[in-house]
Amino acid sequence: MSFPTFYPDARLPGTGTSVFTVMSALAQAHGAVNLSQGFPDFGCDPDLVRLVTEALASGHNQYAPMAGHPRLRRAVSQLTAERDGGTYDPDTMVTITVGATEALASSLTACLRPGDEVILLEPAYDAYEPLVRLAGGTPVPVARTFPGYGIPWADVSAHITNRTRAILLNNPHNPTGAVCTAEDLEALAALIRDTRILVISDEAYAHITFDGRPHISVSAHPELAARAFVIGSFGKMLHVTGWKVGYCLAPAPMTDVFRQVHQFTVFATATPFQVGIAAYLETYPERVRGLGSFFQAKRDYFLTLMQGTGFEPLACEGAYFQLMRYRQRSDLGDVDFARHLTMTAGVACIPVSVFYQTSVDHGVVRFCFAKEDPTLEEAARRLRLS
Repeated sequence: MSFPTFYPDARLPGTGTSVFTVMSALAQAHGAVNLSQGFPDFGCDPDLVRLVTEALASGHNQYAPMAGHPRLRRAVSQLTAERDGGTYDPDTMVTITVGATEALASSLTACLRPGDEVILLEPAYDAYEPLVRLAGGTPVPVARTFPGYGIPWADVSAHITNRTRAILLNNPHNPTGAVCTAEDLEALAALIRDTRILVISDEAYAHITFDGRPHISVSAHPELAARAFVIGSFGKMLHVTGWKVGYCLAPAPMTDVFRQVHQFTVFATATPFQVGIAAYLETYPERVRGLGSFFQAKRDYFLTLMQGTGFEPLACEGAYFQLMRYRQRSDLGDVDFARHLTMTAGVACIPVSVFYQTSVDHGVVRFCFAKEDPTLEEAARRLRLS
């Protein structure tokens, strides 16, 4: 018997599987060391697991409040005040989300209307462009300067129109590791003053900056904070990317419209994770503060291991990714080179051109160094032999 087929029109025609999924699958198929996808291969703090387990055992297993468990919202408010100086009322300005990606999606859906434009600074994390389109907006790419990946504010200004609704900032930046300066935030504030433009600031790697460089949050800039969604990730902060717990900070009126979307998209995230994370932040705040030095040691060790492999490192100021030029090794385009490296050398990375809408290729690939030392050592050994 045949049945009629009723397929909906694609909301994202031509969009394929995420490059991270593709490269991880290729790595698995070829037994490669996977330095492509951005997740740690080491465990989280056993005390965090213990506190979540206690939350499970003590009955925190039903729906959390839509805005998030009050204890975790208070902890986020306190963390933000101590780290950044930003003041957010936990009841009206803090929402716990299903990871940073849901916070981004709900922010965009809440503020965009058909015809609205969102400026994306490229290379941009690959979820940004489809999330803007799903929310009904139009992504407008502006390229960061190469090779330092600074933000060319004059170019940003040239792309602002009367349809510009938001600028999406990522600080520290994935994939480049660039970190915004105080001058960057002042330039942004001057640019959007007297406009209707909002800021969506993805600060998932806020605790990971290097060489004494501070993380300067949009939440600490009163003029920007008054019109910004500021997004964080406990997955990145606590090495638990699979738990999918994040948060969104915004002024109360913006939080109201954010929660209108959030409540009908996911309603709430897992209660025992929220309770356990709150207890961890209350009990061990110094362990979060040490995240930058932990990953700086990883970065420095990885750079030492990569000497003699034919890769040239670019500056890495934060997050846990290292960009490398590879022209001493190959003239291939970066997508072909990343596939070739995975299949022949047994090390997986991410080609940076995939973070541009027009596939700009500077001959650069991204390695994730959030890995155990033996993992990094094996990757470097394979690259020296290839």
